[in-house]
Amino acid sequence: MKSAARGAKKSGSGGSAGSTSKSSKTAKTAKSGESAESQKTVKSAKSAKSATAGKRAQSARATTRAAKREPAASGTTKVRVAPGGSIDAAGGGHDGVATAARAKPGTLSAFAPDSRIVLVLQGGGALGAFQVGAYRALHEAGMEPDWIIGTSIGAINAALIAGNAPDQRLPALEAFWKRVAMNGLGPWLPPGMGSALNDMAIMAGGVPGFFRPSRNAWRGQKAKVGVDRAAYYDVAPLRETLGGLIDGGRLNAGAPRLTVGAVNVKTSEMRYFDSKRDTLGLDHIMASGALPPAFPAVRIDGESYWDGGIYSNTPIEAVLDETPRHDSLIIVVNVWHAHGDEPQSLAEVMERQKDIQYASRAQSHIGRQQELHHLRHIIRTLADTLPDTARETTANRKLAGFGCRSVMHVAMCSPPHFDGEGATKDIDFSTEGIGNREASGYEQARSMLARAPWLAPADPMCGIIVHAAET
Repeated sequence: MKSAARGAKKSGSGGSAGSTSKSSKTAKTAKSGESAESQKTVKSAKSAKSATAGKRAQSARATTRAAKREPAASGTTKVRVAPGGSIDAAGGGHDGVATAARAKPGTLSAFAPDSRIVLVLQGGGALGAFQVGAYRALHEAGMEPDWIIGTSIGAINAALIAGNAPDQRLPALEAFWKRVAMNGLGPWLPPGMGSALNDMAIMAGGVPGFFRPSRNAWRGQKAKVGVDRAAYYDVAPLRETLGGLIDGGRLNAGAPRLTVGAVNVKTSEMRYFDSKRDTLGLDHIMASGALPPAFPAVRIDGESYWDGGIYSNTPIEAVLDETPRHDSLIIVVNVWHAHGDEPQSLAEVMERQKDIQYASRAQSHIGRQQELHHLRHIIRTLADTLPDTARETTANRKLAGFGCRSVMHVAMCSPPHFDGEGATKDIDFSTEGIGNREASGYEQARSMLARAPWLAPADPMCGIIVHAAET
């Protein structure tokens, strides 16, 4: 059984409010009106809440270990770990188990206690700081992923996690994002001008520890310098940064398994480099983040590859298409907005266009897979109804092989809209922008874990169950 902290709500050191600049200002305004006495009361309440949550999470882990050691007796149901550490038998109910209430007739909790945890990380440049906060929440809850799949900045974050021991994963992520963070030009500039000047500074000078202007770009757009040099920026700084933060041995140890997506320049085919079958290195991580024309292609085994995000920026199909299939809790950490308001200005049009482009085809992928997986469950159910003699024939065994019983829960974690964002938000490497997104990712993931929607009753015939992000 995985850690009992699946879905357990736990307080952490990084869980302050203020996931957006706007909310930070609101918090400051409210704080100015509090008396010293009320501030002490709030602080005391928070400390008590943190201590209580910590004890409940510890209790949950202890109970899970005990359940793991004691196999269920014949005829008994499997146990499920509910928020707050309660153990609830399928269809049962205990205090504090809101999402694991008694199932209605014809439904049951489709969550298997031994489901693997899969973390899927979308690409999006500076927006990837949101994923750091989300991983922090998972780490603090004891929910280390068994498999991480990433594209572009998602591949970089994934490699920083997979390429380090569990106690060094957050430090490695923090070191990377601190290295690439840039100080803004200050709040004294007119609204919008600071952001525009910061964008111009990055475009002109690059980002420390990440990329710098390429000399080849000065030769003109038509200069035939080769696909692995034809780019506006040189990413040698990124290779050096990652080389100092990732252990190549751990990257391929399979704990967790790592998969990164890149697209073949010549064939336009998406390829997923997987530590289960490939020996991954910095080239594979760099290829997954080689977004043209900013960054040059990376050669692997003689073939040139670009950022997988230009083909499929949410690489969830890597786990949905895998065979044999396994019961899974798939946590998808998006950084772009699949849904948004109708734009009213040219600037808003440019931002919305980019959101749509890079929010990718995750919804269509999942919709198609839900239909296929439902049919697989139907095939398996029909095969089970056959008499033993008919079921064991060669032809029927082959047909039954198209069915399966696996259940995959897809939990979406998506960022809020931040005030002042625009089409260049993915190059907002300002210290403030990175900090806001990381804090937001932490709060979003904590909220998701507290709700633990995968514990709710569900139709057992639904092979893929999607849990939307909280809005």
